[in-house]
Amino acid sequence: MFRAEASARPTRARRRTTVAWHGDELPTPTVWAPAVLAAAAGIVAMWPYTSVIRPGEWSLLVLVVIVAVAVSGMVTRLLLRRRSPGVAAMVSLVVQLLVATAVVTQHVSARTALLGVIPTSDTLTVFAQRGAAAVEEITYGAAPLKATAALAAVLGAAFAVVAIALDQLIAQRAAVLPLALAGVVGAVPMIVTLGDANLVWFVLFAVLAIVLLRWSGRRHPLSPRRSSAAVATGLGAATVALALVIAPALPLGAGLAGNGPGITVDASLRLGDDLRQPNPVEVLTVAATGDAAPYLRLTTLSRFDGSVWQPDRGDLQAQSEGFGDAEWSDDIAVATTNTSIRVLRMSSTWLPVPYPATGVQGLPRAWRVMPENRTIVSRNTDAVGADYTVSSVRVTPTLEQVRAVDAAPPIDDPETAGVEVPEIVGDLAREVTAEATTDYDRLIALQEWFRTEFTYSLDTPVDEGFDGTGAEAVAQFLDVRSGYCVHFAGSFALMAESLGMQTRIVVGYLPGTRTNEKRGDETIFSVTSDRLHSWPEVLFPGIGWIPFEPTASLGVPTEFRAATVEGGGSGSPTAPTQTTAPQEEQTAAPEVERDDVGGGTAASADDRTLDPTPILAVVLGAVLVVLLPALVRALVRARRLRRARYGDAVAAWTELRDALVDLRLPVSDADSPRMRGAELVRDRHVDADAMRALVTAIEQSAYARSHTGDGTDLTAPLRAVLSALHRSVDTPSRLRAVLVPRSLFAARTPETVEVG
Repeated sequence: MFRAEASARPTRARRRTTVAWHGDELPTPTVWAPAVLAAAAGIVAMWPYTSVIRPGEWSLLVLVVIVAVAVSGMVTRLLLRRRSPGVAAMVSLVVQLLVATAVVTQHVSARTALLGVIPTSDTLTVFAQRGAAAVEEITYGAAPLKATAALAAVLGAAFAVVAIALDQLIAQRAAVLPLALAGVVGAVPMIVTLGDANLVWFVLFAVLAIVLLRWSGRRHPLSPRRSSAAVATGLGAATVALALVIAPALPLGAGLAGNGPGITVDASLRLGDDLRQPNPVEVLTVAATGDAAPYLRLTTLSRFDGSVWQPDRGDLQAQSEGFGDAEWSDDIAVATTNTSIRVLRMSSTWLPVPYPATGVQGLPRAWRVMPENRTIVSRNTDAVGADYTVSSVRVTPTLEQVRAVDAAPPIDDPETAGVEVPEIVGDLAREVTAEATTDYDRLIALQEWFRTEFTYSLDTPVDEGFDGTGAEAVAQFLDVRSGYCVHFAGSFALMAESLGMQTRIVVGYLPGTRTNEKRGDETIFSVTSDRLHSWPEVLFPGIGWIPFEPTASLGVPTEFRAATVEGGGSGSPTAPTQTTAPQEEQTAAPEVERDDVGGGTAASADDRTLDPTPILAVVLGAVLVVLLPALVRALVRARRLRRARYGDAVAAWTELRDALVDLRLPVSDADSPRMRGAELVRDRHVDADAMRALVTAIEQSAYARSHTGDGTDLTAPLRAVLSALHRSVDTPSRLRAVLVPRSLFAARTPETVEVG
């Protein structure tokens, strides 16, 4: 019934729709296009990392690696263009591995390598050391991290692997896998830091998707398939639209005080953007005895490099080993207390604890103790969901005791020895403390000066252009005399250090708001995201680190009281009423101009309810992304059916071929319509009359001057054939054909119609 005969000469229609390609040599676009696309994909994947690591040594190395991998692959494929694709791919992979290894080795440790590029055992040792240093910097650092040699080594090696994988996949005309790889690698910084969704990156990624899908959708290196280009453009446009619609709703952009289901806290002092966000959320609850909850610290920052304060990095030990020796002497009065903490929404590698902590219960072993600052940290566990109890002490020296001790002198640090601090810092410190005679009194004078001569404002640092922690920002803050806790703490610490005292800054939370809930004898306090705070501390030998509260209008300032004599008796001192922490009584939040924040203090039940909007938006967006290929394929099918209704045989035959591709059924472009029709009737039990109608129409169109037919409606036979094909395969194959239509992405050679 169906007879295939080879045509001695192609028809006019066939000559219009195919491009001749003779010989085994790959055309030029097949050589250079993958290299360009791979380099672009690598740069797109690298882009988001510039927001969490300062550009510098690492970014230059990564760019060199990406370009070197792309160029070496292009040159290798050019030299082997007459060889089989398999041989070219294997050789190019080996060459790229060698080139990438040489580039990274030369940068990491050229002195330990043979000829500066061939790694030795010493090179591997250096790389391992830098890898360990990079892990420590990432674990304890604050974004944006400094562009160190350790991070450069790790990122250079990592992106070498990514660049090679992208180049090899794109050279094979794959689209989905390289896009997935670039997307996953690029999304890591946003996921890890829970930072704002990078809209620029989403748009760049969408443009890459358009170009890459169009490239991979070509049916032949020199013969573009128009429908593939249209599909690629449609997919890319849809990706851009999804990026612009979904990205703002991602929980990654929730921020520290946003409306998302979770917030993140790192060890940085860049708290301004977080504190300026409205609608604070409850991040943790505290159960404590008495009418006030304690200050809670996450970590401390002791090293100032002129631009930022670096978080402390000390040795870690198991919880069972305790928090180290006491910093206070036996003659200092102390009182033991227990505080139970439940973390609800705060994501961090540090746990909030009162100071000074002496023991902890209820935590997994992954949480470890840093005795240097009595904090709790983990390299691989998040704080969300933690529920634990911390034992701590209240160190309460008398006024006479604290005045009798000089503050510890600053530690000589070679890494910060050359840091220049503006003269105004030291000049004002000496001026303010001129009448004080002890170190403690000097610090009290500074504290009082800040609280009375300055004002609290979240907007002034932005308006005046000094919303940072660097030396110049401190100088401008001291001149403008308006800012928020970061500026007060940083300025106080530098001024105290200029007076010869050892200082550090604490990042943590102010005491929470008392609620009506009880747990036994303990009162439950609610801590919200806007209670995030920083304050300075000064070390007094024999007493410990004494915190101060210089931030105007916030908290209660530190003040120790003199010992008193009970009645007329023994003269033994009573315990002072002031603690070594800034007073832990209920305080009002700083007055910030926020029109949308209510005046209530206790968290209501509605405030504690998880807002499902961002999660729902992300879920719906993800579902839409998953269904996007199916939707595009349905639109393509509907367009072809509409054209087939008016007798367009080419549209009907193209839809039949794509259906075979989607169902993973055998397709050979060497088959004539009669041969393919006969095979489908025989092997797939397609209706013979319907198949004959399609074959007759495509054969007649081969002799016509255009691809349009005689006007005969071909939708009925086409639908009958398509239904039979779907019935001939199992259910998983049908679902796969709908959800992952292979015809949208699979490359193929041009099909010619052979007629007799």
